[in-house]
Parts: sequence; C-alpha cells; structure tokens
Amino acid sequence: MTDDTTSLVLEHLRHIRAKVDSLDERVGRVELRLSVIEQTLGGLYAMAGSDRDTLQSAIRRIERLEQRLDLVDH
Repeated sequence: MTDDTTSLVLEHLRHIRAKVDSLDERVGRVELRLSVIEQTLGGLYAMAGSDRDTLQSAIRRIERLEQRLDLVDH
C-alpha cells in the first residue's frame, strides 16, 4: 500500500470511529430516557391499582351505609 492509500484508509477509519462514538452516545441517552419512561409507567400502574382499591373500598362503605339507612331495594 502506498502512503496515500494508507492515509486515506486511516482517514475513513477515523470518520467511522467518530460516527460509532456518536451513535454510542446517542443510544446511551435513549436508553436513559427509556428507563425513565419505564419507571414512570410502573409508578402509574401502581397508583392505578391503589386508586382502584380505594374506589372499591368507598363503594363498599356506601353500600353498607345505604343498607343501614334502608335506602336499597331488596
């Protein structure tokens, strides 16, 4: 290989390396953002389950009150 060819190959390899490094950095940022989204969704699911339990508890209490006050049809 001539010096010109070697130099050209090295230049291309440096360019490729820079692109790979840039992509690696971007993938790292995307992974971080995805992790935050997953944590947020997990929290939302947990809150939804808690809200559902709270609602069911309130419904049971209202039903008991209606029965005590004889407001329900038997």
